[in-house]
Amino acid sequence: MQVLDKHLLPIFEKVHADRSLDFEDGLRLYRSNDIIGIGRMADFMRRRRHGNRAYFVYNQHLNYTNICANRCKFCAYGQDQDAPDTFTLDREAVRAKLLSRIDEPITEIHVVGGLNPELPLTYYLDLLATIREIRPKATIKAFTAVEIDHLAAISRLGLDATIARLKAAGLAMLPGGGAEVMSDRIHDRLFPRKIGYRRWLEVMRAVHRAGLSANATMLYGHIETDAERVEHLLRLRSLQSETNGFSAFIPLAFHAANTGLSHLHPTTGFDDLKAVAIARLILDNFAHIKAYWVMIGEKTAQTALAFGADDLDGTIIEEKITHTAGAVTAKGLNPSQLRRLIAKAGFKPVQRDSFYQPVATTGPTVRAGGIE
Repeated sequence: MQVLDKHLLPIFEKVHADRSLDFEDGLRLYRSNDIIGIGRMADFMRRRRHGNRAYFVYNQHLNYTNICANRCKFCAYGQDQDAPDTFTLDREAVRAKLLSRIDEPITEIHVVGGLNPELPLTYYLDLLATIREIRPKATIKAFTAVEIDHLAAISRLGLDATIARLKAAGLAMLPGGGAEVMSDRIHDRLFPRKIGYRRWLEVMRAVHRAGLSANATMLYGHIETDAERVEHLLRLRSLQSETNGFSAFIPLAFHAANTGLSHLHPTTGFDDLKAVAIARLILDNFAHIKAYWVMIGEKTAQTALAFGADDLDGTIIEEKITHTAGAVTAKGLNPSQLRRLIAKAGFKPVQRDSFYQPVATTGPTVRAGGIE
């Protein structure tokens, strides 16, 4: 393991000695152009924990509404209530979407949506019940911390009681969105109606306290600074040290099309690989780092497996949120495609469940359009 940037040598020594990095280390990493040196350090950490394994899950995304009261400046998905292209799925529409894939061995249903002021808590409980009815063996990963906060507010039950109701209805874990970048400056400029990072951390702490795991994310590539990125990662690491409730971290590359920030340039492959690698180096108490192929592309995600990532997320099947903002990747991949990406990168593909337990697969591979 080598680094060419001499400023990275103290970080190299910490990584080799299994010591946590600090804020100044994070800044040095972001300001260094030694992407190969950074990648080698991240790969060292990744292989020390996971060896040659790289994971993926057979999952299905379900977006239940695009009506959202927050109307964040960076979001192309959320719409006002009176917009012409809004939707909210009723119970029968949810059933139809799930039944359309019922012959596929899906093990995780990923559910997120906007904050629709017209929907009561009972809608969300019925949504979970419907998913559990159709997919009783699948893990329901649903609702960001922002949605959980919204449900606690409209139900007037309080945070803990709301989470308990959702858990009883079938909620098993949370996706990681909503924090974006943990900065008051960015919050005030880009998403002032959304909860701030302190409340996001409070909600996640309550989720972990209830025995539910969650992912964590960072949306990068817009107006954030290197220092704000590092602070975000360190805040996540601090909560993980307290609760150990985060399952994985996913760097999310910003897509600007159809947003209030459409003048911004997209992230580059250099940016994306650095985001993955630095996350692996700083978040030493997170078991898994994902390379989310939907946002960074299949080829960059595949390369990211050598830059600290150990997970390509999953099949997705029908991704809407990023594609509304201009993503040109596929809306879904089949298991054979994911296995091929992993194997061609020199890693051992492992199909997992939501909790990183291997899933035994036998017989022909099922893809989105039929049997292979």
